Parts: sequence; structure tokens; C-alpha cells
Amino acid sequence: MTGLLTRPARAIAWLDGVNPVTRIVIALVLSVPLFVTLDAVSAATAVVLELLCVPLTGLTYATVLRRLIPVAVFAPIAAFSMLLYARPGGTVYGQFLFATISDDSIALSIAVLVRVVALGLPTILLFGRTDPTELADALAQVAKLPSRFVLGVLAGARTVGLFVDDWRTMTLARRARGLGDRGALRRFFSMAFVLLVFAVRRGTMLATAMEARGFGADTERTWARPSRLHPRDAVALVGAVVLIGVALSVAVATGAFRFVGG
Repeated sequence: MTGLLTRPARAIAWLDGVNPVTRIVIALVLSVPLFVTLDAVSAATAVVLELLCVPLTGLTYATVLRRLIPVAVFAPIAAFSMLLYARPGGTVYGQFLFATISDDSIALSIAVLVRVVALGLPTILLFGRTDPTELADALAQVAKLPSRFVLGVLAGARTVGLFVDDWRTMTLARRARGLGDRGALRRFFSMAFVLLVFAVRRGTMLATAMEARGFGADTERTWARPSRLHPRDAVALVGAVVLIGVALSVAVATGAFRFVGG
């Protein structure tokens, strides 16, 4: 019986041994260079190479795809606006008021679509399994950030999961009252407003409780779990530099590289 009730231990992935601060730097390395170019080749290459690294993160491809759904919803919106209002160039296929669809706008919209995915994917891969307490330890001991800021980040990260539970509870309560099967859009905004009220109240109570327990004191704090950098952090950082370097090199080699503003 004990074996049936015990949750299975999570398998340790290679990325779990990388310090959270290093992961933040890696996320910047993989994202910032993509802002200097507006081409689909570099972004698509980065996405392919990052997907090949999924086994190192401990996540499954199904989990990654599921977490990419919000990005997939937002990306076409950004691409559509670029399609209509980008600077026209090449063959013009249609015009309406200030909107112009041309060869350049189509190319830019595709580039923006892929780039949004390329910018969102590293965050999912790098922080999909990061423990908030481990992140707080790294921010305080490795990045040397103020303890008040670190503890605030930790408290906020710990309460994010409560939003999902609140949303599920409100959905069940509305259905029990016969209000959950009509007006999906109106229901969404109504529940979102209630969730916002819950968040403000919970945040106020949490801040008061933390102040009462001395978390806002200016004295130097100690940390129960040490957080240090290891050779694996250097390997991960070098791998990220190589990955983004390959992505940009492929764009340059194919002639697709397009500097922003150029």
C-alpha cells in the first residue's frame, strides 16, 4: 500500500545540474541575438536545434508542445499585423487603407511568426522544471541580488500554481449553479476579474505575513541550501553560444540574414 501511495521520484535530467542563474544567461544568449535580424532562417534553425536538445531538459515533446500553445496563439497575431502594415516591397498583392500586402510584408510576417516561437521556446525548455526555491537560492548566492527581492520572487512563484486551482474551483462552482455552459467570452472576463481580486487580496495578506516574520529586515540572511557554479554551467553556456552562432551563420550563408532597420 505504501508503494502505491508514494509518488515516483522525478528522473534527473542533464539540465537539472545547471545553475538557474546560468539558465537565465543562456535564455538571454538564445534570445537577444534574434532581435538583430528579421529573417525566418535563423529563427527556424534555432527552433530546430533547441528541439533537438529537449531530451537534455527532462521534458517530453508532448509537454513542450502543450506549453507552446499560448505562444502559438500569440504568434499569428504578431505575424498578421506585420503582414498588413510592414513596409511594402516587391510585388504588391493588395491594398486597403493603410494596409498593404507585398512580397516584403509576407516575408517579414513569416519571419516574425517563427521568431516569436524561437523566443518563447528557450524559456519553456530552461525553466520548465526549475524549482522556485532553487531559483531563489541561486539569485541570492550566485547573482548576489538583495534578499528582499529574492524572497518576493520566491513568494510570487509559489503562488502562481494557486491561480490554476482558483480557476478550476470557480469553474466547478459556476457549473454547480448552472452558469458554466453559456457565454464563454463573458464568463472568461468575469472569472478573470475575480481571479485578479483574489490575487490582490492574497498578495496583500502574503506581504503582511512576510513582514511580520521578519522577511523585510535589512540584516544579512543565511540560506539553507548552497548554490554554486560547476563545470556543467560552462558547458551549457558554450553550447548555447554555439547553437545561436550556428543559427545566425546559416542565415548569413543562405543570404537570408536581414539586419533590423536595414
